[in-house]
Amino acid sequence: MKFTATVAAAALACAFASSLVHAQTNAPTNTATWQMPPDSERCPSKWGAGDQRGSGNWMKPETVLRATRLIKTGEVFELGDILSPDPKETFVNNSRTYNITTKFSVPKPNTRTENEELITTELGQIGTQLDAFSHQMYGDSFYNCFKLDDIATRKGFKKLGVENIGMLMSRGVMIDVAALKGVDMLEPGCVITETDLQQALAKENMTLQPGDIVVINTGWGKLLGRDNARYEKSSPGLGSAAGMWLVTQDPMMIAADNCCVEVRPSVPGTSLPVHSMMLIQHGIHLLENLRLEKLAEAKAYEFAFVMQPLKLKGATGSNVAPVAIR
Repeated sequence: MKFTATVAAAALACAFASSLVHAQTNAPTNTATWQMPPDSERCPSKWGAGDQRGSGNWMKPETVLRATRLIKTGEVFELGDILSPDPKETFVNNSRTYNITTKFSVPKPNTRTENEELITTELGQIGTQLDAFSHQMYGDSFYNCFKLDDIATRKGFKKLGVENIGMLMSRGVMIDVAALKGVDMLEPGCVITETDLQQALAKENMTLQPGDIVVINTGWGKLLGRDNARYEKSSPGLGSAAGMWLVTQDPMMIAADNCCVEVRPSVPGTSLPVHSMMLIQHGIHLLENLRLEKLAEAKAYEFAFVMQPLKLKGATGSNVAPVAIR
């Protein structure tokens, strides 16, 4: 995907709008660069040689208990998008498919019958979905330096499959960047910077803690099932500098209401660098295509976040239906 002048202008306008809102003419931009370090510098991961869970290791009894203490009213926000073959109801990446064929019975008087369905899809990589570490590699190397020839089969990955992640429940913190900039939706190509994240947290009177699930609202999710072509073409999202700062906060997972969490198109000469940074270098889970409208409307900045990926052995990801509870 080419970095067009239009998208570049939109990204600059995004940064300019932020500086106007906060009267900071010298606010830093996304000038930080990131390069994948050699295997000798990134492996073994901080979770130990052979580890397959990465930031999922933050999932501990005390993490769950910390999250439960945030539940005060019992209000539940469903954050997952519906799956449907109808593009007016949902978003499915153009390179992927979702088809459902109903297998229903002929009714028989006074007789129980049953109905089923046949679904054909890339279930790990459609809709609101979690990326497993087998989803991304650099050269032939994955998270914790597992090698393609050692773990790949046509029946699933022998290591780093989504079944290794398990249930994730932790304190969730929404960083509402759209609200920070005073807009309903960020512009396509808008690069979210480290400063944007810090200022949004300060505005919300929130600070991040190790093991948090960080949820970023750009407003882009409002396009899901309404203007899929625009949603998929490009999006606002994290830049490399923001990604590198989030790594220092030790999150359990980073989630957003866009495709890929990071800005698209990528900076020229790179291809989804935040994906490489999180999934390959640091072993931090990414969650994409969230529905955050109601969470943002309620200004629910802190909550218990609960998510259980499907146990698809050897899969590169999982469709999920996460919830926020406060």
